[in-house]
Amino acid sequence: MVRVLGAIVALVMMAGQAAQAYGPTGHRVIAELASRHLTPEAAAAVKELLGDEFMAEAANWPDEMKSNPDEYWRRTASPYHYINLPDGQTYEESNKNPAGDAVTALAAFTATLKDKSAPLAERQKALRFIIHIVGDLHQPLHAGRSEDWGGNRIDVVWFEEMSNLHKVWDEDLIDHKLLSFTEWVRFLEPKIKPENIAEWQNSEPLDWVRELIAMRADIYNVGSGILSYDYVYKYTPTIKQQLSKGGVRLAGYLNNLFAEAN
Repeated sequence: MVRVLGAIVALVMMAGQAAQAYGPTGHRVIAELASRHLTPEAAAAVKELLGDEFMAEAANWPDEMKSNPDEYWRRTASPYHYINLPDGQTYEESNKNPAGDAVTALAAFTATLKDKSAPLAERQKALRFIIHIVGDLHQPLHAGRSEDWGGNRIDVVWFEEMSNLHKVWDEDLIDHKLLSFTEWVRFLEPKIKPENIAEWQNSEPLDWVRELIAMRADIYNVGSGILSYDYVYKYTPTIKQQLSKGGVRLAGYLNNLFAEAN
């Protein structure tokens, strides 16, 4: 009886969720990897803005601020974490959310960060959002279908526990390994070769979105919706690649941004 009630509560909670972001571990992995691939110039600029706050610490700040009762965090900034669009459409073809999305927010925060006349608090916020959004744009269901809120409305069973497809990709696949973010980084970083860096950084945000859209058909095919070891085996390589790409690309994005700003 307790188990049934727990499942009901979980379903009710999931029904009210909007698209979230990579879980805390995923965002920290991407940010920490990025911090190790910054140019000295970019590293100094990040340090100047964040002080003693590590990039891995700043990475989850936009999600943490969702609990702030201010209208900006409850409504205005809510769409900045994702893109939702129908099957068969590119981002360019899709009807854009007039309230903004991850791509438009990334561009706006980039402009703020480049503006040295902007208040320090605004530039700090912009940097934290950039770190966060680049991470989000490497989670496949952050370019999910509008009708299911990027997989939030697709209920699945994850190792006998109720979950949803979006949460599986945000957190469950990553946390299943029982690794800290520093352990993830320790395992991933040696496998990132110079040729990977050159290839992955030779891209821009719309290229990242196209990659996510290309993954959707396979990821949305969950069969019975009962996911366990087979799903982990199939998609752990994808998770590793997306975390690695996200870190390398975030570093490249910041390196270019701070080079252009000077």
